[in-house]
Amino acid sequence: VEDFYEMGEELGSGQFAIVRKCRERKTGLEYAAKFIKKRRLSSSRRGVSREEIEREVDILREIQHPNIITLHDIFENKTDVVLILELVSGGELFDFLAEKESLTEEEATQFLKQILDGVHYLHSKRIAHFDLKPENIMLLDKNVPNPRIKLIDFGIAHKIEAGNEFKNIFGTPEFVAPEIVNYEPLGLEADMWSIGVITYILLSGASPFLGETKQETLTNISAVNYDFDEEYFSNTSELAKDFIRRLLVKDPKKRMTIAQSLEHPWIKVIKRRNVRNEDSGKKPERRRLKTTRLKEYTIKSHSSMPPNNTYINFERFSKVMEEVAAAEESLRELERNKKSFREDIEALLSIYEEKESWYKEENESISQDLRQIRQELQKTEALKKQAQEETKSVVQAANGLKRRYRKLENHYEALAKQVASEMKFVQELVWSIEREKLQS
Repeated sequence: VEDFYEMGEELGSGQFAIVRKCRERKTGLEYAAKFIKKRRLSSSRRGVSREEIEREVDILREIQHPNIITLHDIFENKTDVVLILELVSGGELFDFLAEKESLTEEEATQFLKQILDGVHYLHSKRIAHFDLKPENIMLLDKNVPNPRIKLIDFGIAHKIEAGNEFKNIFGTPEFVAPEIVNYEPLGLEADMWSIGVITYILLSGASPFLGETKQETLTNISAVNYDFDEEYFSNTSELAKDFIRRLLVKDPKKRMTIAQSLEHPWIKVIKRRNVRNEDSGKKPERRRLKTTRLKEYTIKSHSSMPPNNTYINFERFSKVMEEVAAAEESLRELERNKKSFREDIEALLSIYEEKESWYKEENESISQDLRQIRQELQKTEALKKQAQEETKSVVQAANGLKRRYRKLENHYEALAKQVASEMKFVQELVWSIEREKLQS
């Protein structure tokens, strides 16, 4: 990278990145060189993983908008990936506004409208920034009548794809949405919450959820514990408060979208009022907001914020949360299996009871049939016995007849013999008479 760019002063640093001012040798144009420390080992927590670097680069290559920082070039060496970015030299928006003695809602919304335009462009490409906060809202050049907003730092930005659930623990505690705190599925809606917090601070100089400790801050966010203290909002319009209320909604689905925020009356009315005043040449009546508290807020935040003000070791915390979520899912799966097993047992019991009832009915039917068969069998046995007795009587009668027949037969034979003997006697008698006649 040094062959093409001359490195200058350091502009800022984060946990794993340093930003330096640089000049392109060929053109003499100034840029910002962001040196991102590469993670050497996948098991290490030092440095940024290649996957995360490539995601940031892919997003920066895809976006081109007046209110978003531009990627100019990219280099890589043994230890770093170097992003050559558009030089944003106007400083932070809040620092610029804090230097003013007072601020009107119209002036605040002119800058807010630019933030909304930039986020609208990102969301149209399904890109969520996930780290919208004052230090990432810069001015391209503050020494012009209408400074241009530039959204910077896409280190944790993600492309939200339909059907792919995305969860993570990251961002700056003061500005993160409840769904990040509660480790729930994330979407573009998380950016809208951050815009609500930024608007609240911009108009009051007070942070809506900031507690004495990080844990207290996160608890306040999860409970959506905030109000519009009269001390801070006495000069703030009801439309401005309504704009904030519609953004600081716990349910992401009920939260105002970027398109809806651009159509909110507070943004539209002030825009139309400015146009009418310019056309009529009248000086508008303005609600003036003191910037004393905003100045105190910026001083305090710069002195107390650690670099990048993100969760310390948020990756490790995220890993633990993922493991906890996996364990919870396993428990839910066990519960589902238990429920399914219980349902199976109940189904089997129901089938068993039905079968038992059926078998009982069938058994009763069979028993009844058996009783009928038994009765029929008993009748048959009785008839058989009766038939046997009758047969015995018939046999006895037949035997008696047989004996009588034999007796009669014997008698007949005796009679036959007697008749034959008598016939023989008669015949002999006749022959004797005839012989006597002949002799006479």
